[in-house]
Amino acid sequence: MSHPADTATPEALLHLEDWPAVKSPVRPDPAIEARIEGILSGMTLAQKVGQIVQADIPAITPDEVAEYHIGSVLNGGNSSPGGRVRAPPEEWLQLADAFWLASTGPDGKGIPVIWGTDAVHGHNDVVGATIFPHNVGLGAANDEDLMERIGRATALEMRATGIEWTFAPTLAVTRDDRWGRTYESYSEAPEIVARLGAALIRGLQGDPQSDAFLSADHVLATAKHFLGDGGTTGGRDQGETEGDEPTLRDVHAPGYVSAIEAGIQTVMASFSSWQGHKMHGFREVLTDLLKDRWAFDGFVVGDWNGHGQLPGCTETDCPDALLAGLDMYMAPDSWKGLIATLTRQVEDGTIPMDRLDDAVRRILRVKVPLGLLDAPRPS
Repeated sequence: MSHPADTATPEALLHLEDWPAVKSPVRPDPAIEARIEGILSGMTLAQKVGQIVQADIPAITPDEVAEYHIGSVLNGGNSSPGGRVRAPPEEWLQLADAFWLASTGPDGKGIPVIWGTDAVHGHNDVVGATIFPHNVGLGAANDEDLMERIGRATALEMRATGIEWTFAPTLAVTRDDRWGRTYESYSEAPEIVARLGAALIRGLQGDPQSDAFLSADHVLATAKHFLGDGGTTGGRDQGETEGDEPTLRDVHAPGYVSAIEAGIQTVMASFSSWQGHKMHGFREVLTDLLKDRWAFDGFVVGDWNGHGQLPGCTETDCPDALLAGLDMYMAPDSWKGLIATLTRQVEDGTIPMDRLDDAVRRILRVKVPLGLLDAPRPS
């Protein structure tokens, strides 16, 4: 299969010198970097490829997590332990333990999976959790202190079920109220989105300037969906973002600037496109802007099989996304086929080992400070 990808955009669409400079408060730690390099040097190709793939819990077993060295699992909107949507918190915790034990192995030295969930207005997938208003209501309240308190409460309830990573906040700036996800947006005003999103991140992750940052009662946040998902033509979900470069920069990007300044560690690519380029394969946005211009050194995760929408790609065959700057494929039900093709593509040189190593390094750079490699099983 050919891959005509967005990865090699023939001429630059962004004038990066006109974009704001951003500085994360999370600085590189030489001891952590040395530990990461030590882990990376001892990993097999299968272990590296497994780290960059995320599977949905109904589509994978703990035994398969162990066999394929899977780096992450998620529960999609309708996914729950054993398919029981009313599963009690204890069952969530038991499954988290099972995935942890499978990934760490009998000797306890494997790299633990990280579990992601859409805890977007509280830990909303779990019966009995505290439910907060959706973002459109919280935007109307426009209270940063309230957002931090909601983040702290959500993190505690997530940790009680063994889950360490939420796919929140949504930083979309809605430009057309017909968009079906308008309720996930704080505001049509970029400055409100930027302030409230950063406050929620601080509540979820902790203050990046303190010892509380990513401590045992905090979780990873995710800035999503990068970039421009709230500005599509006619409000069409996963569509083409309208506007020129200043619109993309001044309307849709401020929330991500504030997220990086609040210490965000993961960013989710958008299904949407700009100037005809799908974000999952848009190197100028994922690598040149986010990672180079803004010095983001966490990892970029895809959205639900979003890589399969790139030209020339399928859900099980898409090196283009990795080459563009995606670090972890969200491959809920396509993970096994994707692992097979990614492995072949590294072996035949389609994917340089340096790019694979960079993706794994970024994932470890989040897992290690989160304490996953040193903590006991979730329960």
